[in-house]
Amino acid sequence: MGLDALGKIDEVIHGRMRLGIMVYLADAEAADFTELKTVLEATQGNLSVHIKKLEEAGYVAVAKSFVNNKPLTRVSITASGRKAFAAYLEALGGLIGRSA
Repeated sequence: MGLDALGKIDEVIHGRMRLGIMVYLADAEAADFTELKTVLEATQGNLSVHIKKLEEAGYVAVAKSFVNNKPLTRVSITASGRKAFAAYLEALGGLIGRSA
């Protein structure tokens, strides 16, 4: 595959913070905003921007609710997000000369 894989790298996923979100959600399926903020050591504003970008691409779904009168934001990976993440890993594997 080699450098051909470079064109297959998904720019939406490729940023450090967005990649971290996708890696975490690929394993956990869903996480609340505070959990992601802690795990990724992100600021609230920075995390919000990156989640929004992934949501706009259809890679994550965001559900907002209230628990004990406190807002709760849950983020989950979508089927298309899982597929895009698998394709991203495959392309990355191709760049380093092995199958993902």
